[in-house]
Amino acid sequence: MINAHQNLAASVHLDSTALLAKCTELPGLAANDGDARAAGARALFERLWAANGAPDLELQRTARGFIEQWRQETRGLASDLPPESHLLQHWLDSNVDSAGSRYKTYLAGRKEGAPRRYFTCRSHALFFLRAVAPTKLVDGAWLYGLLSDSANPQLADLLFTYIEELGDGEADKNHVLLYRRLLDAQGITDWAEQPDERYVQGALQLALGACSNDFLPEIIGFNLGYEQLPLHLLITAYELDELGIDPTYFALHVTVDNGAGGHAQRALRSVAAACPALADHSEFWARLEDGYRLSSAGFSTLNAIESFDAHAELVRVLDSRAREGRVAHSDYCRIEGKTVNQWLSSPEGTAGFVAALQRRGWLDTEADPATSRFWQLLQGEPARMFGVFGDYELQVIYDWIRGRAAKDGARFARMGRQAAAPRPFRHSQHASLVQPALGLADLAAAESLVDADVQALRHTLATEDSAARRGEVLRRLLGPAFHWRPVGLEATRYVSAMLRAAP
Repeated sequence: MINAHQNLAASVHLDSTALLAKCTELPGLAANDGDARAAGARALFERLWAANGAPDLELQRTARGFIEQWRQETRGLASDLPPESHLLQHWLDSNVDSAGSRYKTYLAGRKEGAPRRYFTCRSHALFFLRAVAPTKLVDGAWLYGLLSDSANPQLADLLFTYIEELGDGEADKNHVLLYRRLLDAQGITDWAEQPDERYVQGALQLALGACSNDFLPEIIGFNLGYEQLPLHLLITAYELDELGIDPTYFALHVTVDNGAGGHAQRALRSVAAACPALADHSEFWARLEDGYRLSSAGFSTLNAIESFDAHAELVRVLDSRAREGRVAHSDYCRIEGKTVNQWLSSPEGTAGFVAALQRRGWLDTEADPATSRFWQLLQGEPARMFGVFGDYELQVIYDWIRGRAAKDGARFARMGRQAAAPRPFRHSQHASLVQPALGLADLAAAESLVDADVQALRHTLATEDSAARRGEVLRRLLGPAFHWRPVGLEATRYVSAMLRAAP
């Protein structure tokens, strides 16, 4: 799901705290208020994730409080929603036309030689993937709680949307699993180690999913905001593909969220279906608009793109290994009179260590990595620090050393071999291949008995007499913590079949 409003952020380079404040555009809130407003988001995210949509009363109260906090924060945002549901189709069509027109302008500019708009180098793109991971890895979670009311015909479009977010149980279409595989393929393993502000949107999604009985109008509005087609989604998919980074996750949202018959259209129908016949319509619409604004809360796509700072990320990457590094070097390793262990012994020491390495000629920017003494410690022979950093961290270091030359998007080459230009994943080219590329599904055996949970699920569904108990088991496995696992995929296939067989 991609937020329709994230493309409203200003296209200037700001630090992430300022970006959070600008994203919400709330009167009277200074940039340095960002951290305070996001405080606790990561802890709530982790607790709700562990609860898997079934929080205890205390956690549910905390989740409700978080939603209410951000409801108040985002009420300062302008809403472009029309005042009545029958006007939504025109609103959706106008948004699609606008995004399409601006994308055509972007493509024309690129054809005439304009540089990439979003990603200055490969590590910039990978930084973005890491920064938005706390949101992408709970994709669709705001709809999870509606499974407990799946017999309600008014919720049918929302339930179908959730099951399709889960790929109908197919591993290559489950959005969360696709993103996990993308992170793994790019060597991004530390995505969880991020500041609170990057967890706001993910925590909101989990909180709404855990409190659906209290926030149905808000969930419908939130879903409406997320299911539109924004310009930044189109550009992101294009530029990732150009850099040789698999864009499938993002390209899938371009297709599945379409306004003709996809999730965007389902979002419109869900509004019409839920409009009250007897209850207060104005209250319903006000709450729906609150939910729509909540879909803009927190750290957005463009915030992540604009907050990239190559030097700051280099320092962060090196600092992430400081705990081990401060005890791993011998005392004879000295830079400007201090041992490496001494340089890395304090949080601020890493930045000073980088500056010292630059002064001593060990680590220079605007240089060829093949001639860099520091890079030779990481790759090549004898590469005394080989294996210390993962692929993402190595790409950050590689691009920083190359400086402006890194705009070509080249990936680093293992063991010091010359880096090659990126090889795009463009799927349109795959159709012309005589032999299709192997995928993970081709590698796997036709039937695996490794996962005990899958076997337990099949046994439960075959032997449990209580339909309520079978439903409870299936709902649990479709929660955010399980649906992307083999047992969750298996459960999703059961539920998908039930939904599509319903009269």
